[in-house]
Amino acid sequence: MKKIIFLLASAIVTINAQAGGLLTNTNHHISFARMLARGASTEIDAVYTNPAGTAWIKHEGWSLSLNNQSAFQTRNVLATFPLFPEENHQRKYKGTASAPVLPSAYAVYKKDRWALSGFFGITGGGGKCSFAHGLSMFDAAVMTGIYSQTAQLKAALSQNPELAPLLALPAVSQLLPMTPDSYGINSAMKGTQIVYGGQLGAAYRLNNHWSGYVGFRMNYFSGNYKGHVNVGLNPEVLATIQQIAALRPDLGATLAQMAPEGQLASIALDCDQTGWGVTPIVGIDYKWRGLTLAAKYEFKTNLNIENDTKQLDVTPATFEGAMADYQDGVNTPSDLPAILYVAAGYEFIPGKLRGTIEYHFFDDKRAEMAGDKQKALKRGTNEVLAGIEWDINKTFTVSTGFQRTDYGLADDFQTHTAFSCDSYSIGLGGAVNLSEKLRLNVGYFWTTYSDYTKNVEAGNPGYCNTTMAGTDVYSRTNKVFGVGVDYKF
Repeated sequence: MKKIIFLLASAIVTINAQAGGLLTNTNHHISFARMLARGASTEIDAVYTNPAGTAWIKHEGWSLSLNNQSAFQTRNVLATFPLFPEENHQRKYKGTASAPVLPSAYAVYKKDRWALSGFFGITGGGGKCSFAHGLSMFDAAVMTGIYSQTAQLKAALSQNPELAPLLALPAVSQLLPMTPDSYGINSAMKGTQIVYGGQLGAAYRLNNHWSGYVGFRMNYFSGNYKGHVNVGLNPEVLATIQQIAALRPDLGATLAQMAPEGQLASIALDCDQTGWGVTPIVGIDYKWRGLTLAAKYEFKTNLNIENDTKQLDVTPATFEGAMADYQDGVNTPSDLPAILYVAAGYEFIPGKLRGTIEYHFFDDKRAEMAGDKQKALKRGTNEVLAGIEWDINKTFTVSTGFQRTDYGLADDFQTHTAFSCDSYSIGLGGAVNLSEKLRLNVGYFWTTYSDYTKNVEAGNPGYCNTTMAGTDVYSRTNKVFGVGVDYKF
């Protein structure tokens, strides 16, 4: 049962709600939502996507951009486990994640060769995730633990000459070993993870071709996790135990000790987490006629998050040792990885039609995570993007783009509450110049994920530490809509 409690607690506090890389959000400005490949931009969104490109912004003076995106995701697990009573021993668990408000703000002051810029946005996490009916790791672990304990009790009774005859009684034979129809599991969890990022830096145009950038981003992590698990005997099972107690008080007392007042196990958790770290950033941009070549490198961010635990109740109390990682004041590593961005943009028709191809590498395998789970990854994340933008006239612009994300996933990295799936995204939208100074951007993109199947063979530890075999099929959906305005002072 100790492993059961540990699994239940772990699931509650490792909910993940990131977009972009495994640990990083890259969708901030609405120009990204509608084109995706913005790594060669020399407009205000370049503050994040191509900071060295801010030295080429045409407008002298201040430029400002305010944006908001609304993201909605589902994270489903189709689990197969021998003790599940449903058809084909399968259960589907659905998690929903929503972030109706994902704001970002950009500011640039351009003067001759210099550009000073700042950015604020949600650089990691990005929303809430909830599992209203628990997860397979709850149910499988509880079912196995209860079945194992009651099977051991039955074996002990069979070796006792005085108690062995009781096994022939219908009330006892139906109770030992105890199957999932003898008890109910009530569990739910919700979690919020947000990394707020504030960036400052300066770009300088060296000559008619080259510019460079140096800056940093301050990251602040804020998370909250609430969850409960209650495992209780069904009323008819309690009545059966009472019948057994009437026949043999000693056996009835043994069974009652396993489930005081009908409660087999319970957890209640309310935990906040906070932490901060700094990301150094450098960038370079090269221009030649209609060609732009750009690169940005973000160094790894060392980030530790600390628990502020408001509630941590565990029954039975003997299992509290398994909750040590979630006690108040405990620190957990959650680094943001180093990232390399390179892009090539070209104006096919000057002032009219332009396109960009781009590559990102997220060095996730070198970013320290809780439990060192990053070591299970085969490699870092590769991401390829392409986009095109067309100015229909001086007022209207339309764009579209494509993104392919390929993680170095491995079975030991994937868990029920923190899993990823390779994907591709398509974005589209447009911009309207409402005046010479004011532009409106609208974008929408959706992501299609490839299911990830994880087969676990029987053995030690087996599926969710049950020693039995099991299979999980992970799937996700993602839709994002955004609106923003750019203003030149």
